[in-house]
Formats: sequence, C-alpha cells, structure tokens
Amino acid sequence: MTVTAGIDIGTGAVKVVIFDCDGEQNRWLAKRVDRLRRRDPMVLAESCYQALLKQLGLGRDEVAYVATTGEGENISFRTGHFYSMTTHARGAIHLNLGVRAVLDVGALHGRAISIDERGKVLSYKMTSQCASGSGQFLENIARYLGVAIDEIGKLSLQANDPEKVSGICAVLAETDVINMVSRGITTPNILRGIHVSMAGRLARLLKAVKVPAGETVLVTGGLALDDGLIGAMHDEIADRKVDVAIESNPDSIYAGAIGAALWGAFRHEKLIHLGQLAEAS
Repeated sequence: MTVTAGIDIGTGAVKVVIFDCDGEQNRWLAKRVDRLRRRDPMVLAESCYQALLKQLGLGRDEVAYVATTGEGENISFRTGHFYSMTTHARGAIHLNLGVRAVLDVGALHGRAISIDERGKVLSYKMTSQCASGSGQFLENIARYLGVAIDEIGKLSLQANDPEKVSGICAVLAETDVINMVSRGITTPNILRGIHVSMAGRLARLLKAVKVPAGETVLVTGGLALDDGLIGAMHDEIADRKVDVAIESNPDSIYAGAIGAALWGAFRHEKLIHLGQLAEAS
C-alpha cells in the first residue's frame, strides 16, 4: 500500500484528500474541506491533515508523499508541490475518464483548461481577478442580499425574469446589484442575472481554448456544486452553439487535491525507481 496525500489551499477553502495508490488502482481513503473564514491557511491545512490521519489510524511516517497545490507551496511538511492547473486536470480525469476540458471556477477567477485523455494540459484561458465572474464576488453579493451560500443555486433556479449585471468589473457589478435592490428586483432574479453573466464569461473561455465538439467539460472549484451556475452554463453554451457537455461531480471541489495526491504517487514511484537504478550502478 502506497499512501499519498493531496492538499489544495485555495482563496476560500482548504481541501485535503488521502489516497492508497497501487499502480493503476487509486483508492480514496479520506477527504475533508474546511472554509478559511479568516483563519491561517497553513494552520488549517495542518489541522485538517492531522484529523484525517487520526480518522484513518495512520502515522505521518506511513504517508509516502504529501503533495500540495494552489497556495500550499509553503506548507512545512509537504514532500512536493504541483501547479494547480495540472492538478485540476489530473483530478478531473480521475472523477470522469471521459472529460476533455475543465472549468475551474474558484474564489478569485475562472479558468478553462483543455486536456487530453491522460490529463495533460493542452491549452488554457483565464479571467482577470477584477472580473465579476468569481466565487468571491458571488459570495459578497449573497451576503449583501442576506442569502446563505448553500441557498444561492436553489434561489437562482427560481428566477422568472433575470437581470444581467456588468461583466466587466466587480465594482460596477456590485453597483448594478445595489440599484436592482432599490428598484425592487427579486433576489432570485438578481442571483440568476449574476449566474448568466458568469456563464457568459466562462463560455467565452471554453471557446478560446477550442474544446473539440461533442466533448465533456467538468466544472471544478468552489462553485462546481452551484446548481444555478451549472444551469446558466447549460443555457449559455446552447445559445452560443458551443457543442460541449457541461457536467459537475459531487467531489468536484476536491479535484485539485485529488490531482496533487495522484501526481505525488507518480513522482514517488519515479523517485524509488531512480533510487534503485542508482543502487544498481
């Protein structure tokens, strides 16, 4: 049994997974996600990791490789670090073997990644941080509207006349929302309008990376389980005649951490092989 861990520190949450990797058989042992909520991400990552080890009855010395991604480069107990684009790509393939593109929608940006059947990155395109197509922007608006994060998707799907917001800048978009509230626009229609605006930006990213027609796109990141955004994406790609299938997965938020753990197992195997070659020579 080769146990590896993947730790993904994002802008809004820490995700930790532990895998048993034996050749092509990668068995998921444990997973955990905790929102930062102004806590130190390094301290939170340590506590999440330790909690999973305790849950599994494992000691630190029984983990062959601890791989980090995202903002986890400075974790003191890591074995190695991997770029988030490659970890999301590899994690997406683990969750769905048929995926050929990833839409990583996080707290500060959206990113479209075209990949091959092995999870190799072929091309990518990213939104700017000031754009209104991010999870942090949506969370800020929900807080202003008095809506819990878990309610956003359900409320958005109840809209009957969505109002679009500015797709250029988060500051302008927030001004739009304040004006909508003053005009009596309902919360579902405001949220749906935000989702439509975000979906438009994400659809343009997909077109930019030239995902082949008929292929499957997996949404990852913190907004992967936002039903309102997924619904808006389905409508947007249909309107723009983008011939791809948009899917999510209950474990999409862990894609980066999964990819880190699996790349960590691969690197561990290579290091063992190189060590054996060195001994043989």
